[in-house]
Amino acid sequence: MSRIFNTFSNYLQMKKKLVLAYSGGLDTSYCVKYFTDEENLEVHTILVNTGGFSAEQLKAVEEKAYKLGATTHKTILKNNTYPLSVSSERTFQAIEIANYTKELNADFVAHGSTGAGNDQVRFDLIFNLLIPNVQIITPVRDKTLSRQSEIDYLQMKGFEADWTKSTYSINQGFLARTCLFESSEPKRTSKVRN
Repeated sequence: MSRIFNTFSNYLQMKKKLVLAYSGGLDTSYCVKYFTDEENLEVHTILVNTGGFSAEQLKAVEEKAYKLGATTHKTILKNNTYPLSVSSERTFQAIEIANYTKELNADFVAHGSTGAGNDQVRFDLIFNLLIPNVQIITPVRDKTLSRQSEIDYLQMKGFEADWTKSTYSINQGFLARTCLFESSEPKRTSKVRN
């Protein structure tokens, strides 16, 4: 009887799996720590490299994911090519993340979109189309977190990093480079319903 109880008890204690679209930036780093520590989820990070990362940067992103508590980290170079620009990159990234979510039979999928731009729409749309039975979780957007509150949380959890906000956000693809001027504290007001 005790063997059956132990098996059932172990089943109840199994963590649910979450796949996180991970870039190594502040928002997705916050998500790793939040999901592992506060939600007790097994976090699997994935970075879909569509260009712009050096080998050293990819290694640093992977190390950061594990240091924050990720169970696994996967990097995919999409078709060994780079999409034309950021908007198409997000679509390809979301497709690969959805495929990885299916592969792991994960219970949840997440991204660190803030609610301030179109990335959230692209991720949510693809996830809803390709993995409609997997719940999408977006804590940065849903909690309307400020950069400083994310930094404070990570520091409280013992994770230190240089989160200096750059003035420009640069995304580089094969044929296009986009540059976005960012204020010191962007507004995060729009929300997309799942």
